[in-house]
Amino acid sequence: MTITLGTAAADPGEIDTGRLAVGETRDGSPARLPVAVINGADDGKRLYLQAVSDGNELNGLGVIRQLVPQLDPSEIAGEICIVAIVNYHGFQVAEHRNPIDDRKLNRTFPGDSEGTASERIADAVFEIAKTADLILDLHQGSTSRMIDEVRVRCGRRHTMHSECLRLAKVFNCGYVLDQKGPEGQLARVAPDEGIPTVDPELGGSVGFDADSIQTGVNGVYNVLRHYEFLDGGKSMERQTRAKRFDQYGASAGGVVEYRAELGGRVDAGDTLFVVTDAFGEVKDEVTADNSGILWRSRRLPQVAVGEYVCSVGTNVDSY
Repeated sequence: MTITLGTAAADPGEIDTGRLAVGETRDGSPARLPVAVINGADDGKRLYLQAVSDGNELNGLGVIRQLVPQLDPSEIAGEICIVAIVNYHGFQVAEHRNPIDDRKLNRTFPGDSEGTASERIADAVFEIAKTADLILDLHQGSTSRMIDEVRVRCGRRHTMHSECLRLAKVFNCGYVLDQKGPEGQLARVAPDEGIPTVDPELGGSVGFDADSIQTGVNGVYNVLRHYEFLDGGKSMERQTRAKRFDQYGASAGGVVEYRAELGGRVDAGDTLFVVTDAFGEVKDEVTADNSGILWRSRRLPQVAVGEYVCSVGTNVDSY
């Protein structure tokens, strides 16, 4: 059976790339997302894989550009449908949000075929995504510093929660955030269609980060092997899971100096960071409210009063 996605079409045992039309740009030229279809030689499940729904989160694109040349359709059972760059307009100008409608695209699912630019893109890709058996939506912590992790966003009472949690474990980043996500996220909407879906958050960087990209490539291969797209081992390692975030801002303006390491354990009362003036004199000291893991921190050292500084993952266990 031929698999099509936009202009890409592949018979069993073939791979093809093409473009998916999602509207027009301001000069009237077509806006078309880069897509690929990998149609395995044997029958199996369908995986939908996308990246760059936030326009400056590029590590997922780094995963796809390494992964696709390595995959041999003759060795695959099932189908892989890929949208390499979802936020077309944000990617063009290296901005997180879609500059056409000032929307965060990963808050617009399932989309609207007659809505804003972001809603139209979300509608077009969701039509493909909801035909899949599994969904991976590749992200990163924007340009902040962040550990590699996978997010389960459907909520712990959702009927698909255990399947999403399993998929997160298979991806094997080492860390999982198991917290219900905001409305409009693909990883929250797709489980309502009965599809296990997770957001791998591949670190945080400006441009590409080679280590996080390799973590993502390994994670996709783990999924392909576990769910029998490819032959290979099916073991799953225990993951460290956080069930909520504590976020911390600065109560004084100045320069941030961290006293805890990214990915390190902290106890309640431990100093997370201090804020100094331009001459190194401490103006503010911020301590952890709860025990957990320093999950994410801002990259630039300068802060204004009330500005975000870091997040600690709490309610930590393993599974």
